[in-house]
Amino acid sequence: MKNSHVSWQGTLSFLLCLAALPALPLLAADAATPISSGTTFVIFVLIGAAALVSFMNLSAILCASILFFAAHAAALLLLDGIFGNEGNALASFFILLAAAWLLAWRCVAILSVTPAHSTAGGYTLRLLIPAIFGVWIIIIWEAVTRGFGIPFILLPPPSAIAARIASSASILWTDVQQTIFRSVLIGYIIGCTSGFVVAILADRFAFLRRGLLPIGNLVSALPIIGVAPIMVMWFGFDWASKSAVVVIMTFFPMLVNTVAGLAAAGNMERDLMRTYASSYWQTLFKLRLPAAAPFIFNALKINSTLALIGAIVAEFFGTPMSGMGFRISTENGRLNLDMVWAEIAVAAVAGSVFYGIVAALERMTTFWHPSIRGGKT
Repeated sequence: MKNSHVSWQGTLSFLLCLAALPALPLLAADAATPISSGTTFVIFVLIGAAALVSFMNLSAILCASILFFAAHAAALLLLDGIFGNEGNALASFFILLAAAWLLAWRCVAILSVTPAHSTAGGYTLRLLIPAIFGVWIIIIWEAVTRGFGIPFILLPPPSAIAARIASSASILWTDVQQTIFRSVLIGYIIGCTSGFVVAILADRFAFLRRGLLPIGNLVSALPIIGVAPIMVMWFGFDWASKSAVVVIMTFFPMLVNTVAGLAAAGNMERDLMRTYASSYWQTLFKLRLPAAAPFIFNALKINSTLALIGAIVAEFFGTPMSGMGFRISTENGRLNLDMVWAEIAVAAVAGSVFYGIVAALERMTTFWHPSIRGGKT
């Protein structure tokens, strides 16, 4: 693949680089450690050269690699210069950061249309593209909070949150064990399993289907902040009450999705099974459950995030001296916002990993389905 057409991101990045020249210096005159002229020159060279490279007739991978290196090297130099100079960034600093961001945008645009020539290459691209997006969210967050001197109590920079995670790893690990390995996993397994079993029964018996689904819609609309304290009163302050909340939150999504999935098998396939004199259970296991698999995995993926949210919120209403919700509530009261954000970051990573595991199981189990094969039949 050749990248020979004009890049608007590269053009705008080059123009921003020129616009930053008359706006120099990068930091205010009273900055403790100003960015040296040599570093400023390197930043301009990186951005300007990469913008020009984006117009050249290079291979997609080579062009993306150059843009990737230049954009992130320039951003790192800018961030390194703002450390210790919080609140002293001038317009040129943010103009150059925007120019580097446009180069990263161009890099992602090239990678998103680059065909993978191997399975490993395909997995690499699927991971690299969202990773670049995530890294630039962190870069912009860091630059804005430090460049404008935003107080840490309002919004700490990612570097402060990372430092807090490193210094409080043992506390965070204890909270993860309490919230995820006990409350979330146990409640998730019980809620999804019971929802699946009841869905089978509801499919088998029409009166259950007509009676349970409206109740499911009603219960799914119950506010968690109303259910959580009741569960704490019923099951105590330990993980059992949090698991009960998770069961309530995961039961009905599994029930509704499984019932819908069991009805997804076509009439022609059902008629074919009848011609073979198949029983209800034979039809269920050989036709209807495979057809319902995408619906079931959709419920599992939805529940993977609902379970974590339910357990954390339930911990606000009573818990032992550990847990992610407990830590967020207590540290927020002490105005230790970096610890609150550390818990949020750990919860986000744990939820993403949980979702990714379920998605990987879906790909391995329903590899035959058109939605997994990219719509190819």
